[in-house]
Amino acid sequence: MDKVKQLLHVGSKSADAELREPSSEAFADLKSKYTDAGQDHVLNFYDSLSTQEKAALYDQLSGFNPTYINEITKRALGETKSDTPDTLEPLPESAQASILDSKAEDIDKWYDSGLDSIGKNKVAVVLMAGGQGTRLGSSAPKGCYDIGLPSHKSLFQIQAERIRKVQELAAKKAGAESAVVPWYVMTSGPTRRATEAFFQENKFFGLDSANVNIFEQGVLPCISNEGKILLENKGKVAVAPDGNGGIYQALVVSGVLDDMRTRGIEHIHAYCVDNCLVKVADPVFIGFASSLDVDIATKVVRKRDATESVGLILSKNGKPDVVEYSEINKATAEAEDAKQPGLLKFRAANIVNHYYSFRFLESIPQWAHKLPHHIARKKIPFADTKTGETVKPESPNGIKLEQFVFDVFPMLPLDKFACMEVRREDEFSPLKNASGTGQDDPETSRKDIMAQGQRWAAAAGATVEADGGIEVSPLISYGGEGLHKLRGTTITAPAVLERD
Repeated sequence: MDKVKQLLHVGSKSADAELREPSSEAFADLKSKYTDAGQDHVLNFYDSLSTQEKAALYDQLSGFNPTYINEITKRALGETKSDTPDTLEPLPESAQASILDSKAEDIDKWYDSGLDSIGKNKVAVVLMAGGQGTRLGSSAPKGCYDIGLPSHKSLFQIQAERIRKVQELAAKKAGAESAVVPWYVMTSGPTRRATEAFFQENKFFGLDSANVNIFEQGVLPCISNEGKILLENKGKVAVAPDGNGGIYQALVVSGVLDDMRTRGIEHIHAYCVDNCLVKVADPVFIGFASSLDVDIATKVVRKRDATESVGLILSKNGKPDVVEYSEINKATAEAEDAKQPGLLKFRAANIVNHYYSFRFLESIPQWAHKLPHHIARKKIPFADTKTGETVKPESPNGIKLEQFVFDVFPMLPLDKFACMEVRREDEFSPLKNASGTGQDDPETSRKDIMAQGQRWAAAAGATVEADGGIEVSPLISYGGEGLHKLRGTTITAPAVLERD
């Protein structure tokens, strides 16, 4: 952990903590570090700042290692593609399974095994919820968003209720009074306060607050095209979240990993907040991954066609990896599976839905600093280092550095990685775009939940009249089970089924 804190950005103190102007010795030490790294311009205006501003800037700069920032910037900007073509193959059959064509007894076996692990309090959930709903026209965290269901539940509430239900199912199977799936919610600087307030206002959606841990991913300074750290204003460095790959070092620095260790957690499910159909702490997924004794497993959906813009899970040069659609040529994208004609050879679409063994996450301090950083060229408002005046550029003037959660995949041998294909209509409906876009927007999210509920009701023996679908509360059914009371009933859509 010390190594992670030393090499990586650890963030600054809580906004609630009292900041004090540093001693002259402490300031001199900090200035020396930034001067040696050629980044001392960040202190150009220090003498003109108020006492509180000096304290805040010192605190922020103390959270970064400028030499390390220089190293990762140079590495990211200097990254070049190899001239040698990559060898791409689907993952080995031994590392794959598909809900679409697996035997019912295998799925049942995984489900029972996963539920047993939950019943023994050995499963935890990590939610990546750092995004704001800016593209949705909302300044609130995306998890607070109401997609327009009859119940008007937010994404956070839907997911919390799925945790509550799977805890009930596991406790019942174990013959225990209760089961606990701790929920670790990773926010970012802009979303943490609002997320905490939303959970508190809603009484943690019926979960025990002791089992909900809201923490924050790290940030990195924004860098100019010349490699200099940008100032947002005279007393503040311009920063940006470090990407979803920042989850790894955040788990260590925030103390989440220590909490998991104390609780005896062995299996972790990690996913993104914007997927309204996500099966949180899915027993089938947990059971599948643990049965193969892998360190990472990932859920995928079947690629719709050769032109769909999705990253693919595959074997790249003999290692598990994700390859973006832009990196695959037309012939590779259109290649068919020799064993299953009519299906694409490369069809495992990445949905950022992962399993980790705890033993693997414990090794984070050994490799977190080795993960690559990627650059995103952006128009970044900045303070002129001579005048301090804010400049709003008209073209990209700098870069934001970020890591991707899947950058760690190639560190594993193929026999420690697995992939489970799931039904898109049951498990993947991302909320990315503003209302009315027609794809991955609030309307498609709502429609997919309502359609799923209608399928469940019909499968249970209900007659559904009219259009609009049925919203089935997660507190009634986690995955379509327990709806036998609907047999023989008639439901007029749109409808909502809630627990009394």
